[in-house]
Amino acid sequence: MPVAKSKSTKTLSLKLTPALGRELEALAQRRSMSKSSLVREALARYLTSGPQASKGSFLERAGKLVGCVEGPPDLSVNAEHLQGFGR
Repeated sequence: MPVAKSKSTKTLSLKLTPALGRELEALAQRRSMSKSSLVREALARYLTSGPQASKGSFLERAGKLVGCVEGPPDLSVNAEHLQGFGR
């Protein structure tokens, strides 16, 4: 998936482990590409095919967890249970 380099590109600095840097260098040489081009291509591929956010509300996604913990039913509204919260 070649990525066209735009006339107005932004510079991004990142730190790589030595092993990842060696792998990037080797792959760039094998493919006769610059490391920047290779990273742009990989990032574009990841962003277009990476994990997508699930649709639905939080309640729909976590509803099966409601009521799975035992404790006082008024935990979130009873001032007695909130004493010292946030300190």
